[in-house]
Amino acid sequence: MTDMTLNIVGGGLAGSEAAWQAAEAGCRVVLHEMRPAVGTFAHRTGDFAEMVCSNSFRSDDDEQNAVGLLHWEMRAAGGLIMEMAARHRLPAGGALAVDRDAFSAAITERLRAHPRIETVAAEIKELPRDGHWIIATGPLTSGALAEAIRAETGAEALAFFDAIAPIVYADTIDMSVAWEQSRYDKGETEAEQRAYINCPMTRDDYEAFVDALLAADKTEFHEGETAGYFDGCLPIEVMAERGRETLRHGPMKPRGLTNAHAPEVKPHAVVQLRRDNALGTLYNIVGFQTKMKYGAQAEVFRMIPGLSEAKFARLGGIHRNTFLNSPTLLDEQMRLKSRPNIRFAGQITGVEGYVESAAMGLLAARLSVAEITGRSLPPVPPTTATGALVTHITGGADAKTFQPMNVNFGLFPPVSGLKSGRRGRTDRYRAYTDRAKVDWQAWLAATAAAPVPA
Repeated sequence: MTDMTLNIVGGGLAGSEAAWQAAEAGCRVVLHEMRPAVGTFAHRTGDFAEMVCSNSFRSDDDEQNAVGLLHWEMRAAGGLIMEMAARHRLPAGGALAVDRDAFSAAITERLRAHPRIETVAAEIKELPRDGHWIIATGPLTSGALAEAIRAETGAEALAFFDAIAPIVYADTIDMSVAWEQSRYDKGETEAEQRAYINCPMTRDDYEAFVDALLAADKTEFHEGETAGYFDGCLPIEVMAERGRETLRHGPMKPRGLTNAHAPEVKPHAVVQLRRDNALGTLYNIVGFQTKMKYGAQAEVFRMIPGLSEAKFARLGGIHRNTFLNSPTLLDEQMRLKSRPNIRFAGQITGVEGYVESAAMGLLAARLSVAEITGRSLPPVPPTTATGALVTHITGGADAKTFQPMNVNFGLFPPVSGLKSGRRGRTDRYRAYTDRAKVDWQAWLAATAAAPVPA
């Protein structure tokens, strides 16, 4: 008799979504998560789908933004991550941000209550030779399992370093200096239009802040390690090293903001903080991932106007992230070529971001269920956000220069007959999303199947 069990290693966003998708399709799922028995540098709990960096899933615009389109595709596929994000959403302008603790607690409860999901708190240290497996251990794959992957593939797993932004207690922010406003007043409700706390800087403030960033004590790397940062998650001091104006055109840009305390004065730079929990007691400093040492962080960040008395619920940090050279190692079904009973999903495959990771978990589960039940699914259309991502990691990217990638319209096949350049961008993006929605719904309909036999 065919084994109808799917084993999933890793209870992050990709593993959680994969477990849900497979169980809802009728498979028996065993979800292996080493936490809390074995902890990591970045995690605080043993809950599933814990968000360790930002609490944002980024833009929720499914007409003009590729990540918003990915949200839409996951919702259309019955995704657990998007369902729970909606239930625990926080005001964040046009972004989808969540109360991270309530979000992960709710996902943990749903998964543990599912009659077809068994959860096991244990570390998997070897690549299994038998059965159906998805490895979704993320960028913090344990040393033992990472070594097993390297031994099997004969290739070094690539590495980059990821930094975590600090979180501030809201009642320690000086609101006589700071003000509430989303950039360009984005959002349909007043709460969304006031979702961010903004700290203004004069030119002198900014120059002194950049000097302090550059002079601060930083985390040192071990011998043999290199700082191959993913550009979408650069430490703030690394951005400062690229030029004194870099931060003003990045996370500290003042555009779209008006100082409520002095509307006639245009800030030279603005530091934004985004709500991190439903109570509004915690705020994270947007784009302020850092590798500064703890003592230096507190000193430098208190130079920001409005944060002179700030107390930190969590300071920033840096950790080593690993990912596969997927175009070389994985086939078009996300299977390890040398061990096709194993699929990889999530950030370890070289997608970057919470949503992208969860989407690859969703797809890996659907491919696994089809294989377990003896069906063959048509390829995911590359015109969709999900299809563009999986195409990129399983062959669309150049293996020699492969790096972690967020979903973006540059991964999509062009739509013919549209105007190029910035002026044609609105129509072009709408054409991408309209086409993707039609193609994704058609793929979902074509891949629908009867439940797996008990």
